[in-house]
Amino acid sequence: MKTREKNLTRKLAAAGVLTAVAVAGSTLGFPIAGSKCAPVQHMVNILASVILGPAWSVGIAFCASLLRNLAGLGSPMAFPGSMAGALLCGLVCKYTKNLKLTCAAEVFGTAVLGGIAAYPVAKYIVGSAPAGLFIYVVPFLISTAAGSILAFILVTVLEKGGVFEQLFPRYERQGR
Repeated sequence: MKTREKNLTRKLAAAGVLTAVAVAGSTLGFPIAGSKCAPVQHMVNILASVILGPAWSVGIAFCASLLRNLAGLGSPMAFPGSMAGALLCGLVCKYTKNLKLTCAAEVFGTAVLGGIAAYPVAKYIVGSAPAGLFIYVVPFLISTAAGSILAFILVTVLEKGGVFEQLFPRYERQGR
């Protein structure tokens, strides 16, 4: 098998595992203001960004949101919340290689951008009447902050243990 095919196979396998972790982890979620907060999804967004990059991170967030909704474990607000955070943290990780900035980008992307983007989803797709444009910012902030702290600890431990380098030979160590 060629190196390129091996890398794609590893990425697909990692994406599948991370999607499964996000969906299974949504059982640890809690409801706040009409949305179901799932900190594990935000941890997965950061892990995917660190390991695979922004496009993969957004794809995993979309697939996990879709599966969570199909299984009745999430709400449609999962799409803008998780995908905005995944995109922003993926881009920050790609261009800065800084884990702290990556985690901060996940928090901002999910809480602020995703929280605002959830308003039209709630109003026009779900049919609810949210109290205002910023109603989802605080619940999303609680969820993403918890997931980002978990991710920071997990990535730090896995990097120190050399796990990423063993699984992904071209893995670039994060800057601090």
